Amino acid sequence: MKRPIRLPLLVAVALLATGSVPVAVAHGRVRTPEPFGVTTTAPVSAENARVGVLVRGGAHYCTASVVHSEGRDLIVTAAHCLTGGGSGSGGIEFVPGYRDGKAPYGEWAVARTYVGDGWKGRQDEDSDVAFARVGSRGGEQVEDLVGGNSLVAGRGVSPVGRAVTVVGYPKAREVPVWCTNLSTAYGDSQQRIECPGYTGGTSGSPWIDARGRVVGVLGGFQQGGSTDDVSYSVVLGGEAAALYGEATAG
Repeated sequence: MKRPIRLPLLVAVALLATGSVPVAVAHGRVRTPEPFGVTTTAPVSAENARVGVLVRGGAHYCTASVVHSEGRDLIVTAAHCLTGGGSGSGGIEFVPGYRDGKAPYGEWAVARTYVGDGWKGRQDEDSDVAFARVGSRGGEQVEDLVGGNSLVAGRGVSPVGRAVTVVGYPKAREVPVWCTNLSTAYGDSQQRIECPGYTGGTSGSPWIDARGRVVGVLGGFQQGGSTDDVSYSVVLGGEAAALYGEATAG
C-alpha cells in the first residue's frame, strides 16, 4: 500500500463491438527518462504540470492528474484516495505542478468525486480508479491552465508489454519523480511496473504511454503495492470507461 504522508489528462472512449479504442488526438510524443527502470526527479514541463498532489487538512496524501473532459475540470486518481463518491469532497484540494511547497498553478477545490460501485461496495482492487471534478478559479478551469492528457479506457485496451512513464509525488520529497519501464500483466485485470522509490503519496500517479495518454493509475493490488520498487494499476477497462462517462456527464 502506498500510504498517506504529511507535508508543512484529452479523453475519449469509443465502445466498439470488439472492445474500446482511443479516439482522442494525442498531445505528441512525450519525453521520458532514460534508461528504463531508473527513478529520477521529474523536470518542470507543460506535461508534468498536469500532475499534482491531493491535499486535505494540510496533508499531502495522494497524486492525481488532469484528464481531458468537456467541462475541462476533471482529474483522475486512485479510488482509495477518495472516500465514497458524490458531492461533498471533505475539503480536498488538487495542486497541479506542486514543487517545493509552492502551487504555481493554484489550488483547486474538489467539488465532486466519482468512485465506482465495486470500490464503494467492497473495496474491490479491480475498481481502484476514480475521478473528481474541481471548481473553477476566477472563471478559469484547471484544464484551461495546464491542459489535460488523453485517457484510454475500455474493453480490450491494455498497455501491458509497452513502455509507460509513471509520474508522482513520493514521501519525503516536495518534487515529483518519474520512471519509465515496460508494464507487465498481473492476472487478467491488473498491470505492474518495476520502478524504485514509489513510496507513500504516489497512489493515483498516472501511467502515461509514449503518445501522452493515461493508460493506468497507481493503485489496484494492495492499493498500489506493498513495496516501493513494484507498483500496480488496474487495467482501465469497461468499468473505468463507464465511470469516466458518468463523471463527464455530471
